[in-house]
Amino acid sequence: MALLANLTLVFVAGFITALATGLGAIPFFLVDDISDRWYVGLWGLASGIMLAASLFGLIFEGLAEGTAFEIAVGMGAGVLLVIVAHWVLDDVDVDPKEYAEADFKKLVLILGILTVHSFPEGIAVGVSFAELGFEGADGVLLFGTTVPILAIFMTIAISIHNIPEGVAISIPLRSMGVSEWRMAWWAVFSSLPQPIGAVLAFAFVRLARDFLPYGFGFAAGAMIYLVATEFIPEALETGAPLPGDGHRELLGGLVAGVALMVPLALV
Repeated sequence: MALLANLTLVFVAGFITALATGLGAIPFFLVDDISDRWYVGLWGLASGIMLAASLFGLIFEGLAEGTAFEIAVGMGAGVLLVIVAHWVLDDVDVDPKEYAEADFKKLVLILGILTVHSFPEGIAVGVSFAELGFEGADGVLLFGTTVPILAIFMTIAISIHNIPEGVAISIPLRSMGVSEWRMAWWAVFSSLPQPIGAVLAFAFVRLARDFLPYGFGFAAGAMIYLVATEFIPEALETGAPLPGDGHRELLGGLVAGVALMVPLALV
């Protein structure tokens, strides 16, 4: 029963991060469009959050559980996952229009593609719950269970990171005349693999405790590589027409993201 309760809690945390993606559609309830300046800033914010979560959360926690070599090996494996995911997705282009018009078979295909894309974030959440319920672990008592500080930190970080992804999904849907509520639904849909990844990662590190340092490194490596190869390039591409190529907005978002998450990491 305790294992089922823990798995349920981890799934709920992953599902919260998926729901947060739907918040990316909220601006379109209020305005018709979002300026490139704000869009670049949001990607910078997400990048800062992910970097802070990886360094001050996952890597620090990993070093407390294992050696720098184990963390490095895990990070290498995480980077490899993202590289393979990019390779798999290179020849696959999911048009957001397909979201609104998809039949069941197409939905399964799209969900499979999104699983490859969003799994690293789910893994990060699942690994962060490794100490869930353990006596003596630093955490907060919720629903009669000691939830690790790192898990709370990671869930918040991934949730905030998902908001600009929701914006990115909503922008093309808006141009196709998709309603605001349907935009929010498809944004959430795009992150549904995260709670699944969270549960699988949590189950693995709980069953194979010796691999925990590798797990922390794996999640950190995947997220840092995502920031370097997806988030920042996306921000720079969007900010190219802006004064200074959007570097000021990107840097401001990065600083704000780090500043937002560091105090929580030091709790």
